[in-house]
Amino acid sequence: MDSDLTERGRAQADQVGAILKRLMADIPDWRDVVRLVSSPLGRTQETTRIINRHLDLPVTLDARLAEVSFGDWEGMTRAEIEAANPWLADHGPHGWQFHAPNGERYQGVRERLLGFVTEVDRPTIAISHGMSGRILRAHYAGLDQDAASRLPVPQDRVFRLSRDGVEELA
Repeated sequence: MDSDLTERGRAQADQVGAILKRLMADIPDWRDVVRLVSSPLGRTQETTRIINRHLDLPVTLDARLAEVSFGDWEGMTRAEIEAANPWLADHGPHGWQFHAPNGERYQGVRERLLGFVTEVDRPTIAISHGMSGRILRAHYAGLDQDAASRLPVPQDRVFRLSRDGVEELA
């Protein structure tokens, strides 16, 4: 489901923009060097527009940054999904997203995201989604699928991913 941002979500995106602007001071000629890439989903594009008020960079859309596809569950709330699929209780609160009929599986999403990462050749700001961000952070931190599914998803933070690991910035 691709809903609009709430007021709180818009405020968090603005905060992320301010964090990123502050970080740009460390990159000489950053406007010529840094790339801003966003998932094509509407909610993320709204987030990107708010963040980009601080940066004024050209935006590239990349479908590889999209959220996990929930297949037949697209458009349903979590409560609706759980009511229709009581067997999901066996999976606990984490990782259920990868069991949707006709939906994506963890490894497929991971491969899609890493395909994006392998093409990053300069400082890049990637605006994505909760589970996609978890998977990328897990990759850089050397975590498995279960640990990735349990990572927190703060909306008012920036995560710097590098060969050295993951750094959370506020």
